[in-house]
Amino acid sequence: MIRILLAEDDDSMRLYLARALERVGYEVVAVDRGTAALPLIERERFDLLLTDIVMPELDGIELAQQAATIAPDMRVMFITGFAAVALKAGRRAPEAKVLSKPFHLKDLVMEVDRMFQTEDQHGRL
Repeated sequence: MIRILLAEDDDSMRLYLARALERVGYEVVAVDRGTAALPLIERERFDLLLTDIVMPELDGIELAQQAATIAPDMRVMFITGFAAVALKAGRRAPEAKVLSKPFHLKDLVMEVDRMFQTEDQHGRL
């Protein structure tokens, strides 16, 4: 089963996204901030880090950069309402998909499915 680590500081959004992904068959571990995600990445294996960019303590880009060192095979997808601002600030983010809020759950599921269909058809990229 594909395991997703979801880092989202908005409680209702985190619950909403986790439920939607679990409903279609993904295993989701959800945390409310980047600093809570790092120890999990060190201890467990995840196929995807799904993270908001704008979060307190440790933002999604910093989280993804640190995660890339710890788990280089883990894929990353950013979800944010501030994608253009955050990514134009001159900070280098690991190669990742960016899904801008607001989005429909079907779009999120489709993007996650697409990431792993490619792997299923062609092996790990």
